[in-house]
Amino acid sequence: MAFLIDEGTSVIIQGITGREGSARARFMLEYGTKVVAGVTPGRGGQEVWGIPVYDSVKEVIEEFGEIDASVTFVPGPQLKDAALEAIEADIKKIFMPVERVPLHDILAIIASANAAKNSILVGPGSLGVISPGKAVAGWLGGSDEAAREAFKPGCVAVLSRSGGQTATVSWALSSAGIGVSTAVHVGTEPVLGTTLAEYLPMCEEDRETKAIVIFGEIGGVAEEEAAEVIKEYGIEKPIVAYIAGSSLPSGIRFSHASAIVEGGKGTFESKRKALERAGVYVVERPIEIVEKVKEVL
Repeated sequence: MAFLIDEGTSVIIQGITGREGSARARFMLEYGTKVVAGVTPGRGGQEVWGIPVYDSVKEVIEEFGEIDASVTFVPGPQLKDAALEAIEADIKKIFMPVERVPLHDILAIIASANAAKNSILVGPGSLGVISPGKAVAGWLGGSDEAAREAFKPGCVAVLSRSGGQTATVSWALSSAGIGVSTAVHVGTEPVLGTTLAEYLPMCEEDRETKAIVIFGEIGGVAEEEAAEVIKEYGIEKPIVAYIAGSSLPSGIRFSHASAIVEGGKGTFESKRKALERAGVYVVERPIEIVEKVKEVL
């Protein structure tokens, strides 16, 4: 089975009655995601695209029993309350397609998830996760038609720091007849609930995944951390990586809040060297990703 989400994963949508929540709920339903219920305080009793709405996560659990995952379509300042409510309800997977979240709120969410144990936090700032042909959490792909065109079932896991490039890389792999097992946009906030490195053991243990593609960026130390995990955990599946922003000088913020090069850390060279020492195939141009994947498979 795919990791993180598949056709059997029961999902609730927090903030389902909002503009984004309603639109993405329709997309997730059309794609085949098992959306059980929605939650918006004060809107209990309503329906969105046939999905029943409840005032609280607790009410959903009382009605349906155990829920596997929640997707939080709420404004950044409201994410903490929504995520903590889901964690307290023992929901193990929380997908957070939310940006501009106060840092201290992110830290509080992570601390709560760590205390609860076995919780996986995707994001904040993640477009979501898709297991092609099975289910999607978030809005990766945008629409049912576009998602089915860009993400076709296959054997390569895509881990990306860029939302747009998650789809582009997956489309290239799909167009080449290789396809994707699971695609994850890890998120854009400075601190993430699950780091790039922490997804690698999930990929290693997933039976459908035969190779891994990392779309990285200069700035931060996500790729360096990934290199350490590859060595320490003993990741054996072949990994192909591309790092965007190689020509930018130190001190320039690149693309996302978490992507800035300072103090000699987070540079293209430091990331490339760390990954190559860990046995990763680092390509110079995005167009080379598919050819290298073909080669390592």
